[in-house]
Amino acid sequence: MSRAFQRALTTLARFNDAHPWSHNDAYATLVLHHARRVRAAGGTDALDVGCGTGNLVRRLAGVVPAVTGLERDAATAEQAEHTTADLANVRILTQPFDEFHGSSYDLITFVAVLHHLPLEATLEKARELLRPGGRLVVVGVSREARGDLPWSIASMILNPVVGIAKHPRRAHTVPAHMTAPTAMAAESFEEIALAAQRILPGARLSRSLFWRYRLTWKAPGSR
Repeated sequence: MSRAFQRALTTLARFNDAHPWSHNDAYATLVLHHARRVRAAGGTDALDVGCGTGNLVRRLAGVVPAVTGLERDAATAEQAEHTTADLANVRILTQPFDEFHGSSYDLITFVAVLHHLPLEATLEKARELLRPGGRLVVVGVSREARGDLPWSIASMILNPVVGIAKHPRRAHTVPAHMTAPTAMAAESFEEIALAAQRILPGARLSRSLFWRYRLTWKAPGSR
């Protein structure tokens, strides 16, 4: 890597830091689309795994009658409780997904969370918690591989454009909803796709912008 290219990347990183925005927010429309379809089919209960500071839970609560947010980090869960304190149809639980023993749900969402958890065991548990006809929506992060390069380049170009459009003024602190703990992804998109097709037959997966992929699955049966 040339010094000029390194300097360019450093400059770009500084610019992005000055105009931060949550890549997960770009996919709220996708999640809410599936939430509305679940509700139209009579679904009543949603589970947002790794709910962070509660932004998505709050939006889901406007669509689904009962929403549970699950967050293992106590400080982040406390922020989620504050974010949703005025909503009677929301509960925030502070515990990891692998220790969660809830009932069953019509919608389960994982937004930038699945890579924090054991892939196959988590998909299997999500499958078991879904009611017949329920939907699983994953906005995930994968380990970058050669096939991700076109998407990564496009994301690098678009990221500062979206950042300055959303936050024209220079930021001096990271927004609270972007402070939840993070981790590097271990599995590539191809590895995730193979596991999903085995555990969730018929699951739809696609690479997407801003270093994310999308996975959706509808459980067999109907309400």
